[in-house]
Amino acid sequence: MKKLLLSTALLLVLGLSFNSCRDNKKAEDSIEEAVEATEEAVEEAGDAIEDAVDDAGDAIEEAGDEAGEAIDKAVDAAGDAADKAAESAKEKVKEATDGN
Repeated sequence: MKKLLLSTALLLVLGLSFNSCRDNKKAEDSIEEAVEATEEAVEEAGDAIEDAVDDAGDAIEEAGDEAGEAIDKAVDAAGDAADKAAESAKEKVKEATDGN
């Protein structure tokens, strides 16, 4: 009777130890998968941030180029208007001096 009881206890202990080891491996696998998923999410977030920064830099460059072109056009237009005003003033002075 003693041997039967001890044998049964030994089998229960061995059975429980194998089950708990199996559970630990599953837990370790789950932890590893979670770490890998987190690493991937961090990499994707970093890539998205990098892309956003690049896009913002491109937009700033384009805006600067467009502003420069607008300034150049305004300067040219102001120069043309000043030239026309000077020519008009010369003509008025000539008309005024020719009329006397």
